[in-house]
Amino acid sequence: MSALVTSAGDLRRLVARDLRRELRVLDGLIVNTALPVIIMLLFVYVFGGAITTGSSGLPYIDFVVPAVLLMSGGYGAALSAVNISEDLTGGMIDRFRTLPISGWVVPAGHVVASVVRNVASSAIALLAAIILGFRPDATLTDWALVLALVAGYVLAMSALAVVWGLLVRSTQAAGAFSFAMLFLPYLSDGIVPAETMPGVLRDFAYNQPATPIIEALRALLLDRPVGSSGAVAAAWLVGVVVISVPAAALLFRRRTAA
Repeated sequence: MSALVTSAGDLRRLVARDLRRELRVLDGLIVNTALPVIIMLLFVYVFGGAITTGSSGLPYIDFVVPAVLLMSGGYGAALSAVNISEDLTGGMIDRFRTLPISGWVVPAGHVVASVVRNVASSAIALLAAIILGFRPDATLTDWALVLALVAGYVLAMSALAVVWGLLVRSTQAAGAFSFAMLFLPYLSDGIVPAETMPGVLRDFAYNQPATPIIEALRALLLDRPVGSSGAVAAAWLVGVVVISVPAAALLFRRRTAA
């Protein structure tokens, strides 16, 4: 029991350290704060008038908000790959190894800090959408499920990002993961209706994880039937977490083995 309490204290301190580091990097803080707003403005005012929402019949801002939430949270979560890579290549891990802490709390600290930071970033994106005219009809239960889905997506992508950061050998390579996460919602039913895409691309859009998550968020925010998308989204997120968390622990142990 005492070991568990000690590890929990170590995890709390490492999460606080990661959050303080983000606050000290002014340019990164500005990008993470401004990006959701810029994306929202871009899609609503630049692209929104030229895009129809297909069979959903929704105004474009109602259609696109769930995708922007994922883009905002996913891009920030992907930066966990860079953070863990910087710790490995910058000598910080060597300092941690001199301290009586469990090795697993280091990657876990990055993941938990990412969830806190990027759920807040997604909330900023949602606030920007409301200012621009988005009017959700969600109930209190719906809002709780929206929070759970966004947090689950950030958790899954953060854990996957840590795995990527441990696999590659440079921060430059680790940074490539953020571009993949930023553009994943583009190839889904989030920005344009998947039904309007060519055959192969349409099949990919319908069978990749972002689509059921976006569809579930859209249904919850607009108080519509969720259907099977909620269960499919949960299955994707649980699957990614179940695979990524032990993989991250194993890779971290191998990368830091003396």
